[in-house]
Formats: sequence, C-alpha cells, structure tokens
Amino acid sequence: MSRTALELAATRPWLITADGLDTLMAVAERQGDVEALEARLGRKLENTRSVSVRDGVAVVPIVGPVFRYANLFTEISGAVSTEMLVKDIQSALDDPSVRGIVLSIDSPGGEATGINELSDLIYSARGRKPIKAYAGGQMASALYWVGSAADEVIVDDTAQLGSVGVVLSLRKRDDRPGEKSYEIVSSNAPNKRPDPETEAGRAQLQARTDELANVFLDKVARNRGIPREEVNDRFRRGGIATGALAVEAGMADRVGSLESLIAELAGTAPVASTPQRRLSMTTVRTTAELHAAIDAGTDPKTIQIAEPEAVDKEEIKAEAAEAATTAERERCKGIQALASAGFEEEIAKAIDAGDSVEATGLTLFKAAQDRGISTSDIAADGTQAPATKPPEDDRAAAEHKEAVGAITGRWAS
Repeated sequence: MSRTALELAATRPWLITADGLDTLMAVAERQGDVEALEARLGRKLENTRSVSVRDGVAVVPIVGPVFRYANLFTEISGAVSTEMLVKDIQSALDDPSVRGIVLSIDSPGGEATGINELSDLIYSARGRKPIKAYAGGQMASALYWVGSAADEVIVDDTAQLGSVGVVLSLRKRDDRPGEKSYEIVSSNAPNKRPDPETEAGRAQLQARTDELANVFLDKVARNRGIPREEVNDRFRRGGIATGALAVEAGMADRVGSLESLIAELAGTAPVASTPQRRLSMTTVRTTAELHAAIDAGTDPKTIQIAEPEAVDKEEIKAEAAEAATTAERERCKGIQALASAGFEEEIAKAIDAGDSVEATGLTLFKAAQDRGISTSDIAADGTQAPATKPPEDDRAAAEHKEAVGAITGRWAS
C-alpha cells in the first residue's frame, strides 16, 4: 500500500515556522499519492541544485523547506535537501578557486533530521575560508540552526530570523471514514507508538520534542557565542525578529545586502560600513567559572576575565583612619586600666610615647621595683591566683611574667 505525501510529512519532527508547515502540509494533502504524482510527472526527481561562483565567491542558495534527502516531495514542495547542501558546501570548500562562501538563505525551516550534521560541517569550516550566511527573506528554525554556524550572519532590513524550537505535527485524515487501519506493537515496547490521544502518549511526545529542542539551543549557543541560559529569552522564546532587531538580539551580526557581501568577499568592495555587532562576551571571575563556561561549550574567544573591582582610595583612607582611631582608643583604655596612685607620670608617658599595654605593664613593674615594691607585694594585692612555683632555672622569667600579670590584674580590677 503506497503512502501519501501527507503521511510522509506527518511522521517527521520539524524545525519550521507554523506558516511554513501549514503550506507544506497543504501541498502534501493536495498532491495525495506520491507514486501517482510521480507517474503524472513522467520523470524521476533529478538534482537541480546549483552553486554559482562570482569573482571567486561561491553562492549556495538555500530556498524553501529543507528535507534530509532529495526526493519527489522536495520537488513538489519547492524544497531542498541537507544531503545536497552538504555536497554543495563541501565542493565549494575543496575548490581552490573559491575564496569565500555565501549561504543565501530564504527558508522557513524544515525536517529536523540532518540539520545538526549540516550545521556542524559549516561550523568546522570556520577558519578554512570565509563562510557567511545571508538572510534575504526568512532564516527560521532549522535554517537558523544552519545559518548561525557561519562565521557571520548578515541580514536584510526586512529579513526575519529566529523560531528557535521544535514542532511535532500529528494530523488525522477524516475524509476516509470507511478506511480502517490496525497496528499491533510488541509487548516489550509500549512506548514505541505513543498515542497522542492519551495524556501519557502526549507526555512521551513532548519529552521527545524537548530533547531535540535542547540540542538546538546548545548548538545555537555555541554558534553565536552566547551563554546557553540566555539564548531562549534573547531569541524571543521561539519567536521571530526582523532586520536590525535581530542584530540587536544577537541573532545576526549586521545589516547588509547580498550584492555588497559578495563584493566584500571578492575583494572588489570595502568591508561593509555597517558596524559589526560585538560577540556577546561571557565574563568569569574565578577558575571554577572559567571551567564551567568551557564545559558548557562557550567559544573561548568570547570569554573574558572580570576586571578587579574599582578601589575607592578615599574610602580606604577613611576606613584605615577609623581603624587606627579605634586601635588607639583601645590602647589608651588598656593603659588607663593599669593606672594607680603614684604611677600617673609613667601612665602619661606611656600614652604619649605610644607604648603598648604590655610594655606599659613592664614599665610599671620596673618602677614598682625601684620604689621597693616587691613582686610578692604586687601579687598579694592582685586579683589573680598565685602561680605555681617554677623550676629554679626559670625563676627569673617566671617572676617577671607573674609581676606583669599581677600589675595588670591589680589595676585592671
């Protein structure tokens, strides 16, 4: 039993705008039986792809919906295939007479399968030859994935870019009420045919679609040098941006025309005067943040180290002065705590000289000795418990420590 064009279209996940998918489905429904259509056309589908070379610049046209392989359906829907695009681009890369490549894009998107390989081919070609993506009409969904992999994206003022997302369209035919179909799935694979009529089936299909969308976002982030977590919001959550607004959002680099771009690459015209958008830079402050950015696939060219925070010299001076004042206040309070009748002169000198509390204690100890006050007298008046008698060879050091402690304890109390 032959499959209809509609059935072929409805069994694939799509990276395409809503209008593009509606048009494609309408063509599929109108054409009906693919084999019958081929018979009416009276010929097999031939590859009609062509790449023009002008002044050493290869222009690769990518117009209409994109499929994985060239087939009859690509012919009737005005589509192209990733299979042929890979051959076209690789040929331009290998041709020594080609000095630059322009992907001339006007497409709403297409079939998801094959898009990642095509995008990776373009991304890996960076540095071999200049490869630019030009959007004159639409560069949406699957073709944004592809175009974003080029060295640079140039857009017309009216071009529409974006639609970064995945759609799975499941449609039933209601025009054949007498027809029935049966499907029996092996018991080991209940998830092989999710039923979109059930909540569980829809959840499985949603998970499958989201998985593909995550790959889409990862690759766009890599291609455009934008942090992965910023892509969805900056690119309007699957929406479309036009011309200069697409440049502002980071979807494209500059506004220009196809002719000026070809002349630029051919070396027959100056570089376009429209300022090029600076790549969105990812700022890191620590080694851990740097490793995380690289692991996330961020282009190393777009990673910058954060500048040291600006230093307010006046603020530092004020803080230092305040700290010094506090320290001086604490020093004076500590010395004053040692004050006792008869030692006023020593206390005043210690404060004026900037002596520490410990040094002042030692000064008072010596003054007390000069006046005939023994260590035992000081200790007897102190509030601390007497220390254990040390060994004979440590007696002098222990007596000194005990006296200072006694004086400190006495006058502090």
